[in-house]
Amino acid sequence: MSKQQQYRFSRQTHHFGRDDSTSIWERIHIDPWLMLLLLTLSFIGLAILYSASTQDVSMIIRQSVSYLLGFTVMIGMAQIPPGVYRNFTPFFYVIGLFLLILVELIGEVRMGAQRWIGIPGFGSVQPSEFLKLGLPMMCAWYLSGRDLPPNIVTVFSTLAIIVLPVLLIAKQPDLGTSLLVAASGIFVLFLAGLPWWMIGSAVAMMIPTVWVGWTFLMRDYQKQRVLTLFNPEADLLGAGWNITQSKTAIGSGGLTGKGYLEGTQSHLHFLPEGHTDFIIAAFSEEFGLLGVSVLMFIYACILVRSLYIAAIHVDTFGRLLAGAIALSFFVYVFVNIGMVGGILPVVGVPLPLVSYGGTAIITLMAGFGLLMSVYTHNTR
Repeated sequence: MSKQQQYRFSRQTHHFGRDDSTSIWERIHIDPWLMLLLLTLSFIGLAILYSASTQDVSMIIRQSVSYLLGFTVMIGMAQIPPGVYRNFTPFFYVIGLFLLILVELIGEVRMGAQRWIGIPGFGSVQPSEFLKLGLPMMCAWYLSGRDLPPNIVTVFSTLAIIVLPVLLIAKQPDLGTSLLVAASGIFVLFLAGLPWWMIGSAVAMMIPTVWVGWTFLMRDYQKQRVLTLFNPEADLLGAGWNITQSKTAIGSGGLTGKGYLEGTQSHLHFLPEGHTDFIIAAFSEEFGLLGVSVLMFIYACILVRSLYIAAIHVDTFGRLLAGAIALSFFVYVFVNIGMVGGILPVVGVPLPLVSYGGTAIITLMAGFGLLMSVYTHNTR
């Protein structure tokens, strides 16, 4: 099989699934299906947050403001053509690196981690969140100006672009975010047509890389999280408490759940972080397997729609960026549910658009704004 045959993602015709008419949604640069799915997910998020936070109205108001800001950012970013983003991508990437270095110098320390920059009169921002978009944009910008599939020099140059911010984020320390940011860049490289022999070589190199990371990079509490994954019962009242209570909440929901506002694990504060990282456990307890299935179906629809947008785009930059955003969104969902379900270590990744948190919501919605820009400004 030739390289051109291997990589079909970047050869999709722009006429696939499109016609020559322009709808009102395209004129206002909004994808109605994606908008409907995101609105539905946001309302579900507010409903379960109200229950998981033990009916804390102030938290609901703050989350609603975050949603409002997120949708405003999304709609605003959708109006800007992808070409503008492509031109400003290097500056955005450099600013992101500068902010990560600034975190090392003057960042706020919370719970042993130095991840935030305080802004007087505004609050705090977490620069690593912005690299979730800045890094795939930079990789797409770099690869779009070169022949695809990439040669060995292009691959290593792209990896250098990825490694620098990932190491800065991991040093904060924030292993979970660093892995997610790395994944967003790797997805761009993969979609650019990475040869199979390179993929196989990378998989083979992961074995010694994991050993190096475990021995020299990971801190004691991060190692403990990995060990707890394999045997949470070894320390039920300590390191294994989170995952044990999470499994209890999920299992007690059964098929149909206990009913809305009837959950006990979160309401009685047995479930840690029930309104953030472990909110899917609170949702499962109240709505059961059927409710979780509906939620997963919505996530799947968002993923499929996002990949469709990536597949029909003409420009290489927009196609690679849209594909990376779609796959990164899938990883966020998979990691959170895997973490809560006990098949992945606890790394502090929120459930997209459902968990409480302002910066994460705005970053996600900015990503979907880029997707809508790519779709509605598609060159015919």
